[in-house]
Amino acid sequence: MKNACPCYSGKTYAGCCQPLHDGLAAPDAERLMRSRYSAYALKLPAYILQTWHVDTRPATLTQEDLSGIKWLKLQVLSHEQVDAETAFVKFVASFQNGQQKKAQLTEHSRFKKVDARWVYVDDQGKT
Repeated sequence: MKNACPCYSGKTYAGCCQPLHDGLAAPDAERLMRSRYSAYALKLPAYILQTWHVDTRPATLTQEDLSGIKWLKLQVLSHEQVDAETAFVKFVASFQNGQQKKAQLTEHSRFKKVDARWVYVDDQGKT
């Protein structure tokens, strides 16, 4: 698909993650997680920081920090809405590092709703 969204939703970027990157609030934690994956793939550090909980985000994140990794594929395994303000998303992200080695990251991400917007908090268990 031409202009496919990097998050592998099957939609175009303009019809999927771009509106979130432009400031629209994500309707749920899965959409936020997908938009964050796309932001990593597109190297959008400001968006990644903006959608990271203030208590757990790094002080800085630059395009240079994001270089060296090519994100290849995203597969969402589960999305669990615990309550109105807490959700978990488990996913597998495939990537290639600077040495051209392919690898996978499996993460069980925790999200919180803060001021009516979902934010990434932390990983509840990498494998």
